Amino acid sequence: MFKDKNVAFIGSGVMGEAMIRGLINQNIVDAKQIYAADPFKSRLDELGERYGIHTTTNNSEAAEAGQVIVLSTKPQNLGEVMPSIRGHMRRQDFLLSILAGTPIRKISDGVAHASVVRAMPNTPAQIGQGMTVWTATPEVSDEQRAQAQAILGALGQELYVSDESYLDMATALSGTGPAYIFIFMESLIDAGVHLGFSRRVAEQLVFQTMRGSLEYAAQSGKHVAELRNQVTSPGGTTAAALYHMEKGGLRTVISRAIWAAYQRSVELGQGEKVKGPA
Repeated sequence: MFKDKNVAFIGSGVMGEAMIRGLINQNIVDAKQIYAADPFKSRLDELGERYGIHTTTNNSEAAEAGQVIVLSTKPQNLGEVMPSIRGHMRRQDFLLSILAGTPIRKISDGVAHASVVRAMPNTPAQIGQGMTVWTATPEVSDEQRAQAQAILGALGQELYVSDESYLDMATALSGTGPAYIFIFMESLIDAGVHLGFSRRVAEQLVFQTMRGSLEYAAQSGKHVAELRNQVTSPGGTTAAALYHMEKGGLRTVISRAIWAAYQRSVELGQGEKVKGPA
């Protein structure tokens, strides 16, 4: 699939490195086919030594070397980065952006290139357990879509959507989702410490409970409400705990928080306000 195809990363931070590591570890692309561009030479030296890839501080050089160009810089640096790769991609190349809140049109106009894939990965991608939602412009060929799917699949699971508007929804749900999980885990751990456990023991209990519950839910094939009911005995401890969660409006708080994240994603990308629940 990537025979005689080079993959160039414009921006080589944490997520860029996760993609590089996944491509190499899964033998999707040889290290000699990967180019990484970054303004910090020390960072490039580290990546070069760790993975044996090509490195450069020149974005234009990296873009010219690649047939697949991955835009993995920070969104706030996009204004400086786009002019540096504009005109350095061939018509048969395609660009894959993982920039949050940055619509395809802005990227396509900025780099003067029509074949663009936009993706929204999340942080578990760093260990190959990510969830990435992506879409592509009509100019992206079937072969290029397959290549994009392979690259994103190296990060974990991937899901193609036909409408770019779903990317803002994915940003709010799966892209930002790990933060919701982490704050819930933090709350459980703090509660365990309050009960009298040491923090180490509380963390062990919570981590394994989260991990086991996730795997059980994924393998059971049952609706999560049914699984919750299995744990909830009438008049029992779980029922007492759930009563206070419902009374405190847990579901409403979560729903409003995700809607707020969605609104913010739309505002960042399109400058539009979105009306929704108060």
